[in-house]
Amino acid sequence: MIRLILVDDHTIIRDGIQALLSDVAELEVVGQARNGRELLDMLPHTPADVVMMDLNMPELSGFETMPLLREQFPEVRVLILSMLDHEKYVHQILTAGALGYVLKNAGKEEIVHAIRTVASGRPFLCTEIGLNLLHKAIEAPSSGGPKKPNDLSNRETEVLRLIAEGLTNAEIADKLFTSKRTIETHRQNIIEKTQAKNTAALIKYAMETGLLA
Repeated sequence: MIRLILVDDHTIIRDGIQALLSDVAELEVVGQARNGRELLDMLPHTPADVVMMDLNMPELSGFETMPLLREQFPEVRVLILSMLDHEKYVHQILTAGALGYVLKNAGKEEIVHAIRTVASGRPFLCTEIGLNLLHKAIEAPSSGGPKKPNDLSNRETEVLRLIAEGLTNAEIADKLFTSKRTIETHRQNIIEKTQAKNTAALIKYAMETGLLA
């Protein structure tokens, strides 16, 4: 069972999401909070696996709450649910420690997938943000930045983008019509080239180098 707390200053959003998730067997909404302050007050007596949190909130915003969560409740995984789709906000909050980011216009299937992915400890970016970042990367002029050492191959870049979307090795293999072992090899090559220690570090590398921004 995945225990979930919803954090948003709009009651209709919280209640709507709770109703949306009511028939998902492995999810249980154990609490609601209007802002980061209420969340921090709630967590000591309401244990949760995942917090799904808005960014723009009064008293204590998502940006302000994130470092406090990392310090006080490092075991809680954070999924951002926001209307802010600019890559700088995505980068800022993921760097601060959030594990996933989904837009409020996402459908039920994607929201449930995001919660499951984050609960399992894997990063998640919703499809719309992933596509926007991909389009920007494609449209960016080839000379628009310094050459990076240990450049990734086209296939490795493609694999890294899918990792950033929260896909598993098996899911990436299916999407690229190749074997899981091949994807594992690509992933290891990416880790060696970027010197990233884990998946979150890989995504941070991709965003900081402009690959996903």
